[in-house]
Amino acid sequence: MSVLAFADGAHTTIETWGSRGPLIVCIHGMTSSRKSWTRFAAAFSDRYRVVAYDQRGHGDSAGVTGPMTLAQALDDLACVERALGEPVEALIGHSWGGAVAILGGEVSSARRVVAVDPMIVQVAEDWYGEFIAELDDAFTATGAARDERMRSEYAHWAELDREGKVHAVHAMTTQPIARLLAENPAPSWDLRACVAGYEKPLLLAMAGDRESIVPPPVLEAIRANHGPQVQIETFVGEGHNLHRTGFDAFAQSTRRFLES
Repeated sequence: MSVLAFADGAHTTIETWGSRGPLIVCIHGMTSSRKSWTRFAAAFSDRYRVVAYDQRGHGDSAGVTGPMTLAQALDDLACVERALGEPVEALIGHSWGGAVAILGGEVSSARRVVAVDPMIVQVAEDWYGEFIAELDDAFTATGAARDERMRSEYAHWAELDREGKVHAVHAMTTQPIARLLAENPAPSWDLRACVAGYEKPLLLAMAGDRESIVPPPVLEAIRANHGPQVQIETFVGEGHNLHRTGFDAFAQSTRRFLES
């Protein structure tokens, strides 16, 4: 692991798994952290070096509560790539991190992009309201008590994924989540045109119908209008966290995509 200073002086922690092969850079979503990719890294470190870092407000960067604009997240990703100092085989991102991966992939050295149920458009304000209310309740516990609450709530997840969630929210507040809404108005967060004309191989790994964070009309429009470089795979019966709850199928699909 190494600590990296972003351009504005904020810090992140970068973790690498594996000792050989091309680089994969993973970008987590809301209330996750670099540790959310530990299970993925264990499965892929036979052929790749897997790198992940904490986005602002999460994990060991919980004290960095902003800025939370997409532009800042893209600048942070670029900073990580510069620190790595070599070409990247693939960017893989989930949710908010999926949006960062898609937009970052346009200018990154990465040859391919995988976006796991990405936030193609800004999520509705009432969604944020409900989510923050749930977090306010969960975050009344602190320290070890919060850790145990997370372990209980995510008992159905694999241990590595569960411990990743514990790491992600151990010290975080709801402030960065609220700022993701406040600092990214809906007109500034719309990736539909970007996806339609994407020039690199892009895999959209989507949750099952009505389970995705992407509104159905938006997803239908993307399915009807995307370029030849874009593949869309729907994981029937899986929700937004399909890379954890449907890990085996997701890992198989990702490996096929990376090796095609």
